[in-house]
This record gives sequence, structure tokens and C-alpha cells, in this order.
Amino acid sequence: MVLFWPIQQELNCINDSGSILGKIKFDESNGQYIFCLDNESAALSSSEESSISQKVFALNSGEYSIPAQDDD
Repeated sequence: MVLFWPIQQELNCINDSGSILGKIKFDESNGQYIFCLDNESAALSSSEESSISQKVFALNSGEYSIPAQDDD
């Protein structure tokens, strides 16, 4: 299971152990949400990878959105 926690305009992806796996960010150059690993040498389990892929797909399709944060 992966928990998706909004922070600024990104989603932290947190595993069952409480470790941050990476972030889902909006890539302005291609107009899509992408997942970026926090540690390039880290390996995701197949269930983590599946959960993250489903969330990225849902964001890119407009099914979900990342809440905006007003810092004013």
C-alpha cells in the first residue's frame, strides 16, 4: 500500500513503513504528472509501482487533482 500525501503542488508517495518513496510532480515540459524517485538506487515493489502508476494515470486523466496550497 502507498499513501499519497499532498505537499505544495506535489504528492509524497509513502510506503507502509513510513518511508517516502518519491513524489508525483507536474512536468510542465510535457503537460503530464510524473513520478520521481527520491533515491535513484531505491527499488519499488510491484504493488508500490502499481499504486503509483494508477495514481499518476488518474491525475493525468483528470479523475483526481492535487489540492492547491495557498501560502498567503
